[in-house]
Amino acid sequence: MFTDAEAAALYDQLNPWDPDRWPGDAFYDGLVAAAPSVLDVGCGTGQMLHRARERGHTGRLAGIDPDRASLARARRRTDVEWVEGTAEQSAWDAEFDLATMTGHAFQCLVTDQEVTASLAAVRTALRPGGRFVFETRHPRARAWEAWNPANASELTTATGRSLRVEHHVESVTGDVVTFTETTAEAGRVVRTDRASLRFLDVPALGAFLTAAGLQVEAHYGDWHRGPITPDSREIVTVARRP
Repeated sequence: MFTDAEAAALYDQLNPWDPDRWPGDAFYDGLVAAAPSVLDVGCGTGQMLHRARERGHTGRLAGIDPDRASLARARRRTDVEWVEGTAEQSAWDAEFDLATMTGHAFQCLVTDQEVTASLAAVRTALRPGGRFVFETRHPRARAWEAWNPANASELTTATGRSLRVEHHVESVTGDVVTFTETTAEAGRVVRTDRASLRFLDVPALGAFLTAAGLQVEAHYGDWHRGPITPDSREIVTVARRP
């Protein structure tokens, strides 16, 4: 078997937070460093907030995530607030200058109700003038077309296990893509996870944000704050609570 704890450790290995290497990480690092108080929604294993503390952030840092195994890794640092749950289950009220959702976590909000409730909770958690920053994959880029066994990853974990990780798209229904991630060892499947992600375009994102009482400050097409173009793979959104 491949446990939840091992899966969380593997996530960190496959997705290390490295602003020197990844422009997206650098983009968020700059925002976090400049904000006196930060809420990371869908914080996962907490890598972004860990790095903020390591780099000397002295303000309030909080992360929330429903995955216990990921939070167990996040809680290796005790100088950050860690909460198990989802945004809509939170009770923060006008407490943060910045809220983030990194790693395309916003796309895990699949239904209209999930999007609406989560945005309402984020708005409530922000102070007036506070910003909510997140990224989603641009649906026009059709990223899911690369999620297939031909693009599998071969790696050795920190504990010495040799694994193959591959993806398979099961369905594309409207703006929702459902796929599986299969982890195999020596040709034997040890874990299969299924997930659905929603690919919202710019008008749909704007409509949800406006309905939640958040003002769209900017939509960027890349991590260098360039405009959205037909070739953009990302939609990086900055919204503000009035």
